[in-house]
Amino acid sequence: MQDPTQLPEWENLLALSRGSSSSNIADLFDTNPDRVKGYSVSCGGLYLDYSKNLVSDEVKNTLLALASASKLESRIKAMFQGERINITEDRAVLHTALRSREKSPIEENGVSIGDAIERQRNLLQIFSERVRAGDWKGSTGKTIRTIVNIGIGGSDLGPKFVCQALEEFAHPEMGFHFISNVDGACIRSLLNRLDPETTLFIVQSKSFTTQETLLNTSAAIRWCEENLGLEQAQASTHFVAVTANRAEAEAFGIQSAQIFEFWDWVGGRYSLWSSIGLPIALMVGYPRFMELLNGAATMDDHFRSAPFEANMPVIMALLGIWYSNFLGADSVAVIPYCERLGLLPSYLQQLDMESNGKSVSLEGKQLSYTTGPIVWGQTGTNGQHAFFQLLHQGTRLIPVDFIATVRDDLSSPAQHRVLLGNMLAQSAALMLGHPEVGAPPHQAYPGNRPSNTILMGRLMPTNLGALIALYEHKVFVQGVIWNINSFDQWGVELGKKMAKELLGGESGSNTKFDASTRHLLDLIEGHSGK
Repeated sequence: MQDPTQLPEWENLLALSRGSSSSNIADLFDTNPDRVKGYSVSCGGLYLDYSKNLVSDEVKNTLLALASASKLESRIKAMFQGERINITEDRAVLHTALRSREKSPIEENGVSIGDAIERQRNLLQIFSERVRAGDWKGSTGKTIRTIVNIGIGGSDLGPKFVCQALEEFAHPEMGFHFISNVDGACIRSLLNRLDPETTLFIVQSKSFTTQETLLNTSAAIRWCEENLGLEQAQASTHFVAVTANRAEAEAFGIQSAQIFEFWDWVGGRYSLWSSIGLPIALMVGYPRFMELLNGAATMDDHFRSAPFEANMPVIMALLGIWYSNFLGADSVAVIPYCERLGLLPSYLQQLDMESNGKSVSLEGKQLSYTTGPIVWGQTGTNGQHAFFQLLHQGTRLIPVDFIATVRDDLSSPAQHRVLLGNMLAQSAALMLGHPEVGAPPHQAYPGNRPSNTILMGRLMPTNLGALIALYEHKVFVQGVIWNINSFDQWGVELGKKMAKELLGGESGSNTKFDASTRHLLDLIEGHSGK
């Protein structure tokens, strides 16, 4: 591995960036009227137009050269072949195997992962079909019709995002809810609205030791026991678990036959393709869940085989590198013009910032260059009335990803036309600005603000799967170029460890904490119960 700043391609990009202040995106279109043809790519039902970027042919070619110099091709191959590229945890990174159309030949600890994946897929199919058909009964014999997913992080946000996106295909007689926050008001307010006789809880935790998940699960257990007269409600048909730690789930009291598994080579934020996707299969049906996986597999095949100059994840990653490392952009905005994709910015925020929010190299050395950007956003047109002012006239450079469906059967044609018209107008306005002669300064729009536009047809499981995989691979490519490990998340652990220490100590015994923290804890404990 190598410090990317030592590569001649990096130096060439630095030189090009010094002249970028005088460049203008609109001028690039004037120079090349057919620019869109060379700055667009299609795959998996997605169409990416990246022509509205502050990138000349010379910049583009130098970015592609940087990707090659970073040994990206061999790193892609290493990931798909199951090499232990997550070096800090000594793990393979095989979420792509979960959605592969072919049985994986890779073995982990002498066990075929292809066999393991197939076994869990079969269990997922059987169980989801039983529940959807009304054949899974609660303790009183009533049919389960409400699903509550209890998890946090990847065990919550992934399936919740997909379920919201695919609500058009939801089972018409079933309700789905997601609980993640340890704030007890969340689960208490939900349970007050539910019928315990017809409710099933899915407890999702990779380690089955996650504090927030177990606290919320304990609340659900007490609710079932109080309302259904059960003892050890977690052993009833009202509870199933999804985990990589079967022993811990069994010790908790979940019936062995009601435990679905995944593995340590599946990172939490990449886990919706595994048994963590159980709520998705329950909501839209197992066949559509498999369509989601097939869409992602299409993007996987494209990522592995397409030349870098026509490779959608590589192109998007390199654009991000250009803005982040050479033009000083600290963030990227993700703006879906589709209400059902409303959780996409949050999903990508976790995917990107947890993966590439790193400050040390693969060799453990402190980095001298910028890594993961701040990812944020909201649906359009709502965002236009919130933060677009800053995008158009603010002092910061913020690249934007616009995402939309060309067709939406849940909307009226007239409203959908207005929605898409707004998106296209915003991307054009960001690029062109409005330097009207004689206009007062406060009405001037400087323009020259970059954006990508991703179009898909009707929102379906296949193109949604491709979209998610696109961003997964984009993040991976950037991690390779930055020479960091995109697949651990040690930065998440310290706060959780300190919280346990803080809450586990006796009053006045938390001497290891700073004076401010001890004072605030004393204030909180002094007012608790009042």
